[in-house]
Amino acid sequence: MNGSWSSLVSSAASECTQVLEKAIDQDWSRNAAGLEWTCRQTLDHMALGVVGYAGLLIAQPADRYITLFASLDPRAPIPACLEGLRIAGTVLARAVREATPDVRAWHPWGHSDGPGFAAMGIVELVVHTHDIARALGLDWVPPDGLCGPAVERLFPDAPAGHAAVDTLLWCTGRIALARAGRREQWQWHGRVR
Repeated sequence: MNGSWSSLVSSAASECTQVLEKAIDQDWSRNAAGLEWTCRQTLDHMALGVVGYAGLLIAQPADRYITLFASLDPRAPIPACLEGLRIAGTVLARAVREATPDVRAWHPWGHSDGPGFAAMGIVELVVHTHDIARALGLDWVPPDGLCGPAVERLFPDAPAGHAAVDTLLWCTGRIALARAGRREQWQWHGRVR
């Protein structure tokens, strides 16, 4: 089971970096859509989060974040930063693949397991790639094949009857859905169910 989640993380990292490579010549100092961070800061947040999830899964703390921070070099060109994001995805994918089913680690939104941290990484990657893509004028929609498993694992209260991408974007406060306005506050539920 962790092997399929590991593959999903790898696919998300590959998909997202391929999309963002199309905008390497754009102005990454502008804010990502809907965020107070620039596109470049959002890229760094993605790498930091994805490596952080791997670290949590490896260290298995019961009550805290780990002390490892993996930021991108602020002077590096965007192509090198995208390489860093691919590396972060690979680190998480390998940590997920190696985690046994009994592994649990702390997260403020629920102690989680390998599939949970994989889903968190997928959400970070696809949602923030969507934020950056919108700001940089790229026409990209996260694939349902990545969004669906993440929604199912992390958002048990998600409304049914919508495309997986729309549901994920609603769950993370990016869009409104019919009969379910836009969320002002949100969080996922990482706890193993």
